Amino acid sequence: MTGTLYPFLRRESLDLTASTAAKARESLELRLRVLDELGPGLSACASAVAAALGGGGRVFAFGNGGSGTDAESVAGLFVERGLPAISLACDCALVTALGNDVGFEVVFARQLTALGGPGDVALALSTSGGSANVLRGLAEAGRLGMVTIGFAGSGGGRLAAEGLAEHLFVVPSSSVHRIQEAQATLYHLLAELVAAQTP
Repeated sequence: MTGTLYPFLRRESLDLTASTAAKARESLELRLRVLDELGPGLSACASAVAAALGGGGRVFAFGNGGSGTDAESVAGLFVERGLPAISLACDCALVTALGNDVGFEVVFARQLTALGGPGDVALALSTSGGSANVLRGLAEAGRLGMVTIGFAGSGGGRLAAEGLAEHLFVVPSSSVHRIQEAQATLYHLLAELVAAQTP
């Protein structure tokens, strides 16, 4: 039973070197494919973000779990380049208060209502493209007139189906690990492109 639930605990020996090399190759191939296929869209997105920041806007990044940590990374990448950004996932008191008192599906939308507005940027990260609070956050950002950006995997989920992001980047993979690795490549490049265009 343990081997079924946790295949990485199987009893037979595993060639860790070969397994690591295979994963590294898979990750690199996906990152190169994503840059090739999504590069033009990323350039257009960077221009939109640079224009927003040049007009006094800010970047608000958000996501759940590992994507919440990625949102913190996005904010850090922008801030270290002198560009205004914040992660809506990093204030645990606020997130848990909203989740407990109002509902977890509004933890990002409520923050955007209070802090965001026209000329700002909402950057949402999700591996599935189906998290209710991420979708509500993007919908609210659109209502507020913000530039909306979505990073997803697994076909894009509801995020893609509902057209909630003006700039959508769907990583063609169903592996959470590979999706997040490719998304990291994209948002690192996005920060560099935006910084290069922002005085």
